Amino acid sequence: MFKFWGDGSNEAMELVKAIEVRSTANFNWTFIFILAVVFYVYWSEIHKKNYEVIYAGLALYGVHWLYEIANAVIGHISGYPLWSVSNGSTTFILLIGVCWELSMMFSLAGIISFKMLPQDRSKRYFAKNGRKGISCKLVGALEMALLFALFESFLAATSNNSFIWVYKWWGVLPVFITTYVPFFLASNYVPDMKPANRKRFLIGEWALVAVLLIVLIPLGII
Repeated sequence: MFKFWGDGSNEAMELVKAIEVRSTANFNWTFIFILAVVFYVYWSEIHKKNYEVIYAGLALYGVHWLYEIANAVIGHISGYPLWSVSNGSTTFILLIGVCWELSMMFSLAGIISFKMLPQDRSKRYFAKNGRKGISCKLVGALEMALLFALFESFLAATSNNSFIWVYKWWGVLPVFITTYVPFFLASNYVPDMKPANRKRFLIGEWALVAVLLIVLIPLGII
């Protein structure tokens, strides 16, 4: 039911080699429905002027794209990315490690994580007897990161190979520490940054994503 590490098998390698990035062979109308749901969520929050929620969503989603670009570059250089998605598990593959459905989920993950924080985001756990305690934003990020890492281990064990891990040293633990923890730290902390710092972070993040996509896709690197 769960897979905790890559196995380095020939089967996994062949599945990665067979991936057709941005092929429309499996395209269907769920693509449009999912996009409509994401638009509804974002515009609903904008209409309510819940801008902090929007910042959280965009912060995590931008980090997600930077990771996916880096993963695709790793795959181009070394032959295999750290993670991949299979042709048969999606309607459309954006980059070798991310499909449309997964990417749209991450566009909402930051919003979900931020909304799950206590109303008082300055709250700290175990803060007593002079101890400063642990920020609820950090605890929330760790909890969400663990949940997502475990769910990814389930996806890696599915019979249709929804997620593919080739390298034996890559699995749940490095996914949790190096990938999902930064994702949710971004969504939980960026909204509360000073306005100028938050603006610089979001603009810089998304400008970098745009430049990398514009340059690397035409070159055939990702």
